[in-house]
Amino acid sequence: MIFGGLQKNSLIDYPGRISCVLFFPGCNFRCPYCHNPELARGQVVEAWPEDVVWDFLRQRKTFLEGVVITGGEPCLHPEVMEVCRKIRATGYAIKMDTNGSRPDVLERLIDENLVDYVAMDVKTTPENYLRFIQKDGQPEVIKTSIRLILTSGIAHEFRTTCIRPLVTEAVVEGICELIAGADRYALQRCRPSHVLDPAFFEKTDWDVTENELQRFQRIAEKRVKECIVR
Repeated sequence: MIFGGLQKNSLIDYPGRISCVLFFPGCNFRCPYCHNPELARGQVVEAWPEDVVWDFLRQRKTFLEGVVITGGEPCLHPEVMEVCRKIRATGYAIKMDTNGSRPDVLERLIDENLVDYVAMDVKTTPENYLRFIQKDGQPEVIKTSIRLILTSGIAHEFRTTCIRPLVTEAVVEGICELIAGADRYALQRCRPSHVLDPAFFEKTDWDVTENELQRFQRIAEKRVKECIVR
């Protein structure tokens, strides 16, 4: 396994823990605002061989408390299960970032107690994925992953990057119906620099104002335990 990158420490990616961030290359979604465009395309800009990663984790055990697995989309890789087993054997807590497109893999990770925290991006209402995110996608797959996370008993959060026309008040209402009762829902500002599809931002009225973000937050606060804007 060649990893697509390693951020050696982070205070923000794993709530409540000092972590490192391990990147898997490749993604089956094409979100125009993706801020890891090379990884989304499957390119490895900074290669990290497995043995180097394991040495790093062993050496940093007295400092780091967790490992964040992200991408790209980690659950596309057959190796993700074994990677999580090795990280778990080293004694770290594991946070998984996922787009929710592989509920079968997510279920196995949960069943084998290989993840402690799951963060799933919900891009828009599942029915809109076909138009904006994945032309051959299946909306029910996204709903299955959401239900799986909500019923898992594992600490979790859902995240939505707020960009038009993918996200409106009606869309936030629809997402909140699906994630009702969630531990945490993060509404994320879009930062259109170094993105997967720069042309999208040139031809689209994409911006969501601070006032709109606050309205989205008020909608979500009624349905989830905590809603933050970041």
